[in-house]
Amino acid sequence: MNYYRNFNEAEAEKLIRLALKEDIGKGDVTSNLLIPEKSMSQAELLVKEKGIIAGLKVFKMVFGIIDKSIKVNFYKNDGDKVFKNEVAGIVKGSTKNLLAGERVALNILQRMSGIATMTRKLTERMNNPSVRIIDTRKTTPNFRLFEKLAVVIGGGENHRSGLYDMILIKDNHIEANGGISNTLRILKKKYSSVKCLVEIEVKNLKEFRIVLVDGTGIVDRVMLDNFKKKDIQTAVNLNKGKYELELSGGINFENINQYRNFKGLNFISSGALTHTINSLDISFNFIT
Repeated sequence: MNYYRNFNEAEAEKLIRLALKEDIGKGDVTSNLLIPEKSMSQAELLVKEKGIIAGLKVFKMVFGIIDKSIKVNFYKNDGDKVFKNEVAGIVKGSTKNLLAGERVALNILQRMSGIATMTRKLTERMNNPSVRIIDTRKTTPNFRLFEKLAVVIGGGENHRSGLYDMILIKDNHIEANGGISNTLRILKKKYSSVKCLVEIEVKNLKEFRIVLVDGTGIVDRVMLDNFKKKDIQTAVNLNKGKYELELSGGINFENINQYRNFKGLNFISSGALTHTINSLDISFNFIT
């Protein structure tokens, strides 16, 4: 599968260069002191725990930016399962340049793999292909591009990329506009200028019933935020397929299976995909 079909490589390169600048600064004083200029080495990517590997292309980009002569050969593809003590690839080149790129490349690969692993766990535990697992904006600043790619590699889908590509009317927007009815009236007046998907958050069945009537023709998706299970079923029954329905609020690996059998849900969004994960343990070990 081509996970990088919509990947912005130019933006990725900018972010990688910033990360390298942060790490290397004016130069690697340790390597400059101890490593001969012409020294060459080979390192292996050793996986130290079971998971889903993600970010191999980005890992390779890091070394390509530092030194185009570095050779990277992977034994795995993005999205593959990996196991403890498995070698995922080999990197060959200038010892100094391998050391210069090691930490940035590994940090990205480990975090992306951790996110892909958690996403796969959630989708498998949910075990309902009619409900798509999507991410949120609860991402690491300046790392969203990589984290959202990792979600896709893990089998999930992306919500909006940022504030600019989807209208998502949340509780604070509604409060600032004096309630949900008034918010929908304002939206209706300005709807002719809307060029993207419109979603609105509701926190109870009373608000949902208002959207069912007043959101007609202007709302595409409704987010059921922190709904009790009995209220989810009621909302699904009332909706009758009118809007896309997204369930959100505290959903994680421990409880996602509780929502498996609700028919009529389209999405489950979970901040846990990106903000409460552990990076996958992967080592970069010199072997020659």
